[in-house]
Amino acid sequence: MLSALLLYLALGAAAGVLAGLLGVGGGLVLVAALAWLLPTQGIPAAAAMHAALATSLASIVITGLSSTRSHHRRGSVRWTTVRWLVPGLLLGGWLGSRVAVALDGQVLRYIVAGYCLLAAAQIGFGRVRERPDGHGDPRGPGLSAAGVGIGAVSAVVGIGGGSMTVPLLVWLGVPPVRAVGTSAACGVVIGLASAAGYAVNAPPDALPGPALGYVYLPAALGVAAASVLAAPYGVRLAHAISGPALRRVFAGFLVLVGGSLLV
Repeated sequence: MLSALLLYLALGAAAGVLAGLLGVGGGLVLVAALAWLLPTQGIPAAAAMHAALATSLASIVITGLSSTRSHHRRGSVRWTTVRWLVPGLLLGGWLGSRVAVALDGQVLRYIVAGYCLLAAAQIGFGRVRERPDGHGDPRGPGLSAAGVGIGAVSAVVGIGGGSMTVPLLVWLGVPPVRAVGTSAACGVVIGLASAAGYAVNAPPDALPGPALGYVYLPAALGVAAASVLAAPYGVRLAHAISGPALRRVFAGFLVLVGGSLLV
């Protein structure tokens, strides 16, 4: 049990730094690691992927709060934009979790692996057309509609949505570091709606031991405890360094993550 707790803490530290630094990727790393680790803790293999997704999303709530707080202190969260995205994110997160609960665990594994490879291509080599910052916050019903898709996909693959939210906001004219901060706030909303869906819509006694539906509490709390401490360091790095080389390294890491899920 102690070794498992140490692993949860290490995972949380990695996810926290990635969330603060890139606004993406922490959830994908968590899902892949938890899908391997949870069966060693007595979680049935058939439920391991659902539990990994739900637990990752639950921990993202805490990670996102820590990252958002740090970004807000630096003025990097566009709160008007967040408010327009929230209704769609809540609806999409809830619907996506319901779809995921109904899918077979092996199907979910392939979906997450495929998303890892797509995210790697987008993070490492994608180009997003940036618009000049007009010092205005993107807003409008179109953002709410986009939020439904972002929330639904995020719930199915267990992430905070940064790999979709950040490019969208940059395309709408938000400077990249502020897009990361705004995405962190959106991740909190996605995590809440999605984790609630995995908890409420899971079959009775889905997991042994302390759990809420598919949310395995020891892992969620262990990951969250470390991520709260680590996320501010990622935020500092995001404001201090140039990201292209780092993003390519991380993209290569995501390829390995996706490959491990397939294997």
